[in-house]
Amino acid sequence: MIELLTADTPNGKKISIMLEEIEFDYKIKKINIYKDEQFKPEFKKISPFSKIPVIIDHDNNKSLFESGAILIYLGEKSGKFYDKEQRTIINQWLMGQMAYVGPMLGQHHQFHHYNPGKSEFGEKRYFKIAEQIYKDLDERLSVSKFLAGKNYTIADIATFPWVARHEWHDIGLKKFINLTRWYEEISERKAVQKGYDFLKKGEIIPKA
Repeated sequence: MIELLTADTPNGKKISIMLEEIEFDYKIKKINIYKDEQFKPEFKKISPFSKIPVIIDHDNNKSLFESGAILIYLGEKSGKFYDKEQRTIINQWLMGQMAYVGPMLGQHHQFHHYNPGKSEFGEKRYFKIAEQIYKDLDERLSVSKFLAGKNYTIADIATFPWVARHEWHDIGLKKFINLTRWYEEISERKAVQKGYDFLKKGEIIPKA
C-alpha cells in the first residue's frame, strides 16, 4: 500500500496519475498547504524542504520526497513507464520538467494568475518564459510522439499537469499544434482522468 501525502497542485497530480497508471493500491492523506501543514515538524521529518508530495511505501516502510524521485521509484517498482533502455532520455526530459518547466510556470502562476498588477517586470518576464516553454515543448513534439520518444513515460506524466493549467497561462495552447495533440491524447487516458481528480471533487481536465 502506498500512502500519498499531497495537495491539489500539479506536483501532487503527477503522483496520483502515476499511481492510477500503474494500478497500485494507494490512499490519500491531504496536506493543507494553505494552512501551512507542510511546515509541521512531523511532515518536515519526511520532506526536508516542506514540500508536497511525499509517499510512504508501507510494503517496506520507506518514504520518499520530491515528485521526480517518486516517479522514478514507482517506475522502477512497477516496471512501467520507465523503460531501462530509454532511461537516459527519459531522465533528461524529467529533469527538464523538474528544473525548468515546473518552477518557471510556477513563477508565472504567482505573477500572472495570483498577483496580477504587483510587478510588471515579473509578469512580463515569466510570461515570456512560459511562452518559450510552450514553443520548446511544441518543437520537441513535432519530431517525437511523446517527450522521451515513441512511448508514454514518467516524463510525460510529470509535465502534463503543468500544461493542464494552460488556462492560467493565457499563452493559447491551441496555437501549438504538436503540444495540443500530445495534451489531448494524454487527456483521454482513463488513469490520467482519475488521477487528475484524486480528491474526487469531480475535477475535469481542461480542454485544449
